[in-house]
Amino acid sequence: MAFSPAHFFQSVWTLNAHSNVERARLSPPVVSHTLSASRRLSSPFLISAQYNSRRLNGDFVSSTVRSPVSTKVTNGGEKTEDHPMDTVDDNKIADGPLKLQERDFAGTPYVPVYVMLPLSVININCELVDPDGLVHQLRILKSINVDGVMVDCWWGIVEAHTPQVYNWSGYKRLFQIVHDIQLKLQVVMSFHECGGNVGDDVHIPLPEWVREIGRSNPDIFFTDKEGRRNPECLSWGIDKERVLKGRTAVEVYFDYMRSFRVEFDEFFANGIISEIEIGLGPCGELRYPSYPANHGWKYPGIGEFQCYDQYLSKSLTKAAEARGHLFWAKGPDNAGHYNSRPHETVFFCDGGEYDSYYGRFFLNWYSRVLVDHGDRVLALANLAFEGTCIAVKLSGIHWWYKTASHASELTAGFYNPCNRDGYAPISEMLQKHGAALNFTCVELRTLDQEEGFPEALADPEGLVWQVLNAAWDVSIPVASENALTCHDREGYNKILENAKPFNDPDGRHLSAFTYLRLSPVLMETHNFTEFERFVKRMHAVPDLACVTQPST
Repeated sequence: MAFSPAHFFQSVWTLNAHSNVERARLSPPVVSHTLSASRRLSSPFLISAQYNSRRLNGDFVSSTVRSPVSTKVTNGGEKTEDHPMDTVDDNKIADGPLKLQERDFAGTPYVPVYVMLPLSVININCELVDPDGLVHQLRILKSINVDGVMVDCWWGIVEAHTPQVYNWSGYKRLFQIVHDIQLKLQVVMSFHECGGNVGDDVHIPLPEWVREIGRSNPDIFFTDKEGRRNPECLSWGIDKERVLKGRTAVEVYFDYMRSFRVEFDEFFANGIISEIEIGLGPCGELRYPSYPANHGWKYPGIGEFQCYDQYLSKSLTKAAEARGHLFWAKGPDNAGHYNSRPHETVFFCDGGEYDSYYGRFFLNWYSRVLVDHGDRVLALANLAFEGTCIAVKLSGIHWWYKTASHASELTAGFYNPCNRDGYAPISEMLQKHGAALNFTCVELRTLDQEEGFPEALADPEGLVWQVLNAAWDVSIPVASENALTCHDREGYNKILENAKPFNDPDGRHLSAFTYLRLSPVLMETHNFTEFERFVKRMHAVPDLACVTQPST
């Protein structure tokens, strides 16, 4: 079995000054996977073009290897292949770096693969954009046995102008097309704004009637310590406050979900809708909007706490009074700014106030608000979607994971310093509601982060393994998606590694994987060939069948 350098570096860190016994238990298993001199992007989902990957050429070489395949996709979804080179045997080793043999996934569990549809598939008027082009692309996906697609149902489109007046017209047409092509649907209840994040090519704000309320009462939005509002989603402080024209936030969410369930009953009945993902925060993720680009945040800044609207401030005061320390009714004043590093702050530095009596009180409250929000919304989601699988997405905040405080996770609401498992309470809450966990960044490798941006002390592999274990420990399904665009074999192999852990004695594996996202770049010949190979390996097709044979 080959030993991965990424795991070697992680093991070294596990034994250093910031180690702890519990984390060591969660170290990922050593697996055989491809080695290369590549350098991948070092950000979570947002590194700019200046950090483009720098990859060396050269494919895996074994005793017998098929040469690269050129695939052409026709309008009918059929594929023809050209094989420009003969096979290579032991006496004709191709030039380039030698790589270790890849794992054979034949006989492993079948993991369904979905593909996210473009953000612009439905326009602001709830009209389906370019239906003919979409049909063509979906047929191509169907031709390589992709299981289904994921689509966002935007609150800002459907309930745009008037409370409880819903326009589902574009989604009806879209769902019928998906049904006719015999694909499945993962549907996201998207209660957040679209736009402002890397990869967002459209802007879909919250409903106009909500923004109108926000102009007179900006405390309905998350607020940082400088008083800056974030209109990306509603503050969890108004979950039970009747400030939305007589309704609470959770009532608004429930009414929207109930309307969807009634409107699309036939797609639930025939099994086309396989899962509903419930948006619980910015980007649809269960987290605080602690690192907003529109407030100047840049990777790998630690972010800022977002608890300064009047409703969350009132909640913090109530918690401090109950504890008997009213002077604790405030956020930390020494936690730095969006782009600070942990060691630059009194709160997050090693031995900092995050681990003081006040720090533990504040972080317990802050993370509890996150868990309670998920608890409330999922309880209503189960009422609306009884009998249908529901899921929640968590973001992979892997930067500063190798420090004691895990500052960027703390500001996002994940109380996960080196002496505490911050993902166990979230997993237990999901288990209570029978919800699956959808986690990001499964394609990222720790070694690549160290090469690309070493000062961030990131560890995506350690984070992924911790979160997967937290979920599997309470026996909830775990799905995943990639955080960054992925078109190369190395990234796909990392996803496969996490999807089907090597020699897991319990046979644990991902329940599904969703690819980010359908685009013209994915459909390019080489990229699509790699994606087809990845799909087949996720489906446990024997490796010999992963290379499509030439048309005759």
